[in-house]
Amino acid sequence: MQFDRKKYSNKVLKDLYEALLEPRMIEEKMLILLRQGRISKWFSGIGQEAISIGCTLAMQEDEYILPMHRNLGVFTSRNVPYHRLFAQFQGKLSGFTKGRDRSFHFGTNEHHIVGMISHLGPQLGVADGIALASRLAKEKKVTLVFTGDGGASEGDFHEALNVAAVWDLPVIFVVENNGYGLSTPSNEQFRFRNFVDKCPGYGIDGVIVDGNNVLEVYDTIKRSAQDIRKNPRPFLVEALTFRMRGHEEASGTKYVPKELMEHWAERDPLENYEAFLLKEKVLTKATIKRSRDRIQKQIEQGLEMAFSEAMPNPSTNHELADTYFPFEQKLKDAKGSGTSPRRFVDAISDGLKQSLEQYPELVVMGQDVADYGGVFKVTEGFMEKFGRDRIRNTPLCESAIIGIGLGMSVKKKKTMVEMQFADFVTCGFNQIVNNLAKSHYRWGQNADVVVRMPTGAGVAAGPFHSQSNEAWFFHTPGLKIVYPSNPYDAKGLLCAAVEDPNPYLYFEHKALYRSLTEDIPEDYYTLPVGKARLVQEGTDLSIITYGMGVHWARETVNQHDLSADILDLRTLLPWDKEAVMETVRKTSRVLVLHEDCLTGGIGGEISAWIAEHCFEYLDAPVLREGSLDTPVPFSPDLEQNFLPAGRLKEKIQHLMEF
Repeated sequence: MQFDRKKYSNKVLKDLYEALLEPRMIEEKMLILLRQGRISKWFSGIGQEAISIGCTLAMQEDEYILPMHRNLGVFTSRNVPYHRLFAQFQGKLSGFTKGRDRSFHFGTNEHHIVGMISHLGPQLGVADGIALASRLAKEKKVTLVFTGDGGASEGDFHEALNVAAVWDLPVIFVVENNGYGLSTPSNEQFRFRNFVDKCPGYGIDGVIVDGNNVLEVYDTIKRSAQDIRKNPRPFLVEALTFRMRGHEEASGTKYVPKELMEHWAERDPLENYEAFLLKEKVLTKATIKRSRDRIQKQIEQGLEMAFSEAMPNPSTNHELADTYFPFEQKLKDAKGSGTSPRRFVDAISDGLKQSLEQYPELVVMGQDVADYGGVFKVTEGFMEKFGRDRIRNTPLCESAIIGIGLGMSVKKKKTMVEMQFADFVTCGFNQIVNNLAKSHYRWGQNADVVVRMPTGAGVAAGPFHSQSNEAWFFHTPGLKIVYPSNPYDAKGLLCAAVEDPNPYLYFEHKALYRSLTEDIPEDYYTLPVGKARLVQEGTDLSIITYGMGVHWARETVNQHDLSADILDLRTLLPWDKEAVMETVRKTSRVLVLHEDCLTGGIGGEISAWIAEHCFEYLDAPVLREGSLDTPVPFSPDLEQNFLPAGRLKEKIQHLMEF
């Protein structure tokens, strides 16, 4: 292995050596503890340390790095205290996730690190978001993110590189190419020879480095970062290396040919660099021993602190409280404001426009939202008023864009992401349910992101533009869900969602966009999240519903001269249990109505809660009505048969006759 020190001082060379030594010695200790049963699992980076060290020391301390399983050197080089690292590995309270996640699945803004999740790839979009926030703030900072050769097969890799290229984001993508995805060799993962072969297709530059040569990695990243700070753009570094132990210790390395292991053992990054420094007289045997003794002492002290700490004492209140970022809503009214007739779509547009004025840090992203104004024209004229930096057209890459929202949150930005249709959110599902929803609970990072979801049927748009998919997310702690049924609520709840620094899904029914008009305040206002609204009062039964269901219920009740409470939930997560109990207590007969398919819909949870908590008030079973358990059909007649409106009268009669 050839080392070129260039003009780097002895101090730089020594710093690289000691930084390289730290993770190796920690790993050697962890493997002993693993065999002793004192830690539960370990993902070894032995053989790959030069990449983490070279990259981290080449970056500025306040520039964000997004590591993976085998990047212990990122954390040690950023001076993360040993005892907190070890407490994290053991699931202790003083770890970075309070015992809620393991290994390197955490971040720390103090050290400018954002960890990965087990689903390989989402961190790449988050890196784009951090870099975008840096660009908008004109900070001249670079973000560096790691992925492996296996994880680079995920769609997130393509999406993140493509967006970074289109938007000239200052991101260094480091692909640690160690030849295997767990046990699957590269020739069974991809047909190209090197990852840099992809660069021309994205319109970006890239380079291959010897990932076991810490000096080469350091010099490459340092020079690249300096250039990118002046001329922002993405850059790909493919670091060739090898993992000398199993994917994790239990999997072993029997699948690796013996001669391949021997070849890479000769290229050990620590041993070779140490030999080079001895030859250069930068180190001596004595200085090496002093470094090892010092690090060993720090490791033992850190372990002693971590092991002496008790395991977390479970507290249900603390667990529930940490699911969301603490936020106390303070309602904004529009007293003194004039009113004007606004369609449902206008109310949403007004709320978003006034939120952009209220929050200069708010950025809107989505397909065709800029010049075109969005497919439903919600953002028409926004680009001219707020500029392209804040109203951003995106490529068709929902996962990356939602991940960018989380990255923007790390940098204290607010993000509104428009799904062109709610159906398309499936392409960004992982980012929502595993990254946005769990980020605060795991390591205290809120996701200040609102995802707007044009939803619902009734417009003959077929099975991929008409689904009601709110129940997919209703089951995910950490999210908040609102679903307005009228222009007044649409504006007030949208503004409230933007104010709240937690992740929201905001459902807006397409069939209501231009079919519903009412007078609403012209000024900015918010409505309470988690509070239902009684839209009509009666005595004979209660219809609990939301969205289009509110209008079906009112029409049916009024046409047949029924006396019914119609409760519009408005917020689905959290939903208003007190209002539900109050109406059940009042009428003793309950029908839960929603447009979503009946099986697995939100009505099932509400019905179960009523049966558990309000049984004594009931004079009849809790009934539900929803759409058929089929995909949404295209033909208008088939679609009307699919929807529950035509079955509502019969279901109410059944309930009243019980």
